[in-house]
Amino acid sequence: MKAVLLAGGYGTRISEESGIRPKPMVEIGGNPILWHIMKIYSHYGINDFIICLGYKGYIIKEYFANYFVYLSDITFDLKYNTMQVLNNQSEPWKVTLIDTGSNTMTGGRLKRVREYLGNETFCMTYGDGVSDINITELIDFHKKRNAVATLTAVQEPGRFGSFTLRENEDKVEHFREKPMGRDSAWINGGFFVLNPEIFDYIEDDTTIFERAPLEKLSKEKNLLAYKHEGFWMPMDTLRDKNVLEDMWVKGNPPWKVWE
Repeated sequence: MKAVLLAGGYGTRISEESGIRPKPMVEIGGNPILWHIMKIYSHYGINDFIICLGYKGYIIKEYFANYFVYLSDITFDLKYNTMQVLNNQSEPWKVTLIDTGSNTMTGGRLKRVREYLGNETFCMTYGDGVSDINITELIDFHKKRNAVATLTAVQEPGRFGSFTLRENEDKVEHFREKPMGRDSAWINGGFFVLNPEIFDYIEDDTTIFERAPLEKLSKEKNLLAYKHEGFWMPMDTLRDKNVLEDMWVKGNPPWKVWE
């Protein structure tokens, strides 16, 4: 199975970082968050990736062009212009990098890579969020039901402690530090599994995947929600980046399922 990663947006809410590189290339623990996402999929046997490029996509191309060299021990014979690989430690990944346009919307980016997906079910997610989701269970959930698309439903990590007050009193009755979700609402956490029929719901480059396609699918009862109650976190802001970095530095970050 292949996984499509959306990595072409501007990342305006984390402009401190995205001004010089695409948001998926912002590093956590010395590696781009895109790498972390790929490691999650690879842990579950998915090693064929199609990455939808846009804003500063050349930086992502350069990263993968040199990735093999970065992770290998190599002898260069400059006299004969030869290279001998002594020890290869890179992942068994096949990475297809497609320029899907600087201003293309999420649905349009997906449609632009249709020819590389064949007529098979595939995974898709955003290039800026990590999770400890079990990809194998997600795929099994999708395959056992008759629907075009499955999204992963998550509860947004709370940013502040919440509490309740008795009416007309000023004493706190209940307090909970950073609860998950707001009013227990479920939100779209990415990590989709999609059948090839999904392309029938996408018009052109201007189609926002999360609007018309998903809205129509839900009305037709062709959209499933796989509830994930474990760890999930997007990297929308510099604060998010710092929180994820802190988790990594402290050891055993929740999304590091590959070790």
